[in-house]
Amino acid sequence: MTTQTMSSREAQPWRGVVAGLLVAVATVVAGVVMTDHVGLPLRDPDHVAALYLGLVGLGVAMLVGLDIWVRAARRAGRPRPSRQQLASVRRERWTTGRALAVGGALVGFYATYMAYRNLKSIVPLLRPDELFDRQLADVDRDLFLGHDPAALLHSLIGSGVTTHVLSAAYVAFIVFLPLTIGVALVFSDRLDDALLYVAAQSINWVLGAASYFLLPSLGPIYFDPGAFANLPASEVTNLQAILLDQRVAFLNDPVGSTPQSIAAFASLHISMSFTAALAAQMLGVARRLRIALWVWLAVTAVGTIYLGWHYVVDDIAGVLMGAAALGLARVATGVDLRAARLRRQGERGGAAVRPRAARRAGAPVAAGEPSDA
Repeated sequence: MTTQTMSSREAQPWRGVVAGLLVAVATVVAGVVMTDHVGLPLRDPDHVAALYLGLVGLGVAMLVGLDIWVRAARRAGRPRPSRQQLASVRRERWTTGRALAVGGALVGFYATYMAYRNLKSIVPLLRPDELFDRQLADVDRDLFLGHDPAALLHSLIGSGVTTHVLSAAYVAFIVFLPLTIGVALVFSDRLDDALLYVAAQSINWVLGAASYFLLPSLGPIYFDPGAFANLPASEVTNLQAILLDQRVAFLNDPVGSTPQSIAAFASLHISMSFTAALAAQMLGVARRLRIALWVWLAVTAVGTIYLGWHYVVDDIAGVLMGAAALGLARVATGVDLRAARLRRQGERGGAAVRPRAARRAGAPVAAGEPSDA
């Protein structure tokens, strides 16, 4: 693939970058106003957002190196490309514009996360003594004909190993989210599609914070801890105890304590996982990846109920929220999902023919062109 071809395929998608940064600015402004209303500064306690940005940025840089190596190896037709081939791919694919776009997307995402964390923490200060756990639990029981859905899951799939598997999957979300963002930003041939995904996940932070103010709640594990007393201790058990201690400390000393982060409605684990699966489906990415994301969503949904993090209603709201986030990102970035899907289908349709023909003719596979694998 020539430099000219690469440039024509990948015009600088600044609309996607701007969309993500605007979401970040609006969320930060809202965070400043609302935290000031309760007498708190907007902050990044323990520098968590900055730490995530640094770690994910480092991970993305490593993925960029892998991306260059793989594409150069495909072009060379051997696993160890020359320095010249590596440099050629880097110049063609990782232009200054693309690098700035990826960096801007990451900064916007984690700035939004930082503001989201502040907004979530002050829900009990702005709506003191207002909790809707009983109403949410009642809706759950109505949906399941008088039965508690968590109890049904405990009896259906048991405890023991099941608890630890679901606990590990739930905690792994902290890796899942930045991993999908990094992979999308680095390996996508169309950066505007990746920026759509990152913007959608940023919007999820915003919608999640709004939902916490709409229906403040703690979640089943805190509302009715006895219903989960028979589950074995796990990483989630420890995390739930830590979060409760942080909430108590924050309510006693909002200025000097770590912001609390307990809120059930709606489930951001579900909304963000659903956004990932839906985006992959609508953009027409590889079938195996789509299946993996839908399986991840299903396991996460079971885990949220089984472990007591959320009510079923929270998960339903999370699905709706995830779809809304992708829809809003589509409008903000201007990405045509149907056109993107059809384009990928067309590329895959010709991928099985072009590389074979090229190899028979002795021609190298172009950087970025899919192989038979």
